[in-house]
Amino acid sequence: MNARSAFDDWPEPLESAAFHGLAGEIARTIEPHTESDLAAIMLQFFVAFGNVVGRGPHFRAEADRHAPNLFAIQVGNTSKGRKGISWGRVRSLMSCDPIWEQACIKSGLSSGEGVIHAIRDPQGQDPGVSDKRLLVVESEFAATLRVMARDGNTLSATIRQAWDGNTLQVLTKQFPERATEPHVSIIGHICKDELRRELTRTDAANGFGNRFLWAAVRRSKALPDGGNLPEADLLRLQKRVTCAVEWARALGDHELKRDSEARALWHKVYFDLSEGKPGLFGAVTSRAEAQVMRLACVYALLDQSVVIKREHLGAALAVWRYCEVSARYVFGDATGDPLADEILSNLRAAGRSGLTRTDLNNSFKRNREAADISQRLGFLRDWRLADFKTERTPGRSAERWYAIEFLPGAAGLSSSNSFNSYSAGTS
Repeated sequence: MNARSAFDDWPEPLESAAFHGLAGEIARTIEPHTESDLAAIMLQFFVAFGNVVGRGPHFRAEADRHAPNLFAIQVGNTSKGRKGISWGRVRSLMSCDPIWEQACIKSGLSSGEGVIHAIRDPQGQDPGVSDKRLLVVESEFAATLRVMARDGNTLSATIRQAWDGNTLQVLTKQFPERATEPHVSIIGHICKDELRRELTRTDAANGFGNRFLWAAVRRSKALPDGGNLPEADLLRLQKRVTCAVEWARALGDHELKRDSEARALWHKVYFDLSEGKPGLFGAVTSRAEAQVMRLACVYALLDQSVVIKREHLGAALAVWRYCEVSARYVFGDATGDPLADEILSNLRAAGRSGLTRTDLNNSFKRNREAADISQRLGFLRDWRLADFKTERTPGRSAERWYAIEFLPGAAGLSSSNSFNSYSAGTS
């Protein structure tokens, strides 16, 4: 059995709980008339709705204020995943605010300074930008990742600050602009191979990757003549979205809180949501608690509810589970560290025979420092991807290392054993 087979399976479709309320009605109405993946439509609708509403409605986690701004990336196996047309479907629903649609939707993420300039404060003779909402739609997110890798580029740090809702500013004399109270959201489209190639472990570990919802998407069906959503259905959905947006914006600076039933469910799932997971997958899903609550806020606002109810939290958990499984599918059990990944690959190739440290040194033709290999083995052990058994030899004892699934006495053990362990808790 291929050790990676568990990570190569396409994620199961969104659970029924995710189709709660208006979001579910939109998905069910559009689905027969589009080749787009329903997950792509749902996620992009949540991002667009959360952005047009603005930063008024929010929830608090200790001292942190979370507005309903979301970042979501659609990940397809190929360029034929119908990622782009799904955004067109969502945008057609957002006729509720023509000013937002004309002035606040942009593309071209290339620098932190560019993001700040788009929603800059007044300065001198420059009146600045009064509307701090910004929805960035990147159809080629791989280009954004390549730009971020350049020395001195400030985009990664600015994106992290924007998700947090903090004042955006680059601390250089050459760029004095800043943006207070930003409300930035991002939609990106990328192919799986490009993503794995371009997203470095540094980007993931520094908090960039975990601010995004990752959704595996593909074409749902073939419609040679295109979709044909009836005009009456589109107008009905547009009207419902408009009502929800106007109601949410009228709330102003309102803090949403969980009711007693939602609080009980939150206590039930919190530990597993907040527990760290190994590797690159763990790095990009390490803000599960905040992501779930932002989604729950969106569901509540779509229901025109001033509190977050159990059904809102349950729907958010269902969406998060899809995003988490998608992240597992996209990133597998890669660490993001090239040397650690190569060591793990060698251990997997060795199977139940395992490799000693001498074997590992020889596998790199002794072109790697023993200290570097030792450090990566420690990483793999911490991430529950590899471990060793001590062997007696005529001289001093030796360590024989195994990929965790081949470790003697650990039959069936896998780094994904606890994956989605909280899923049963939402029923």
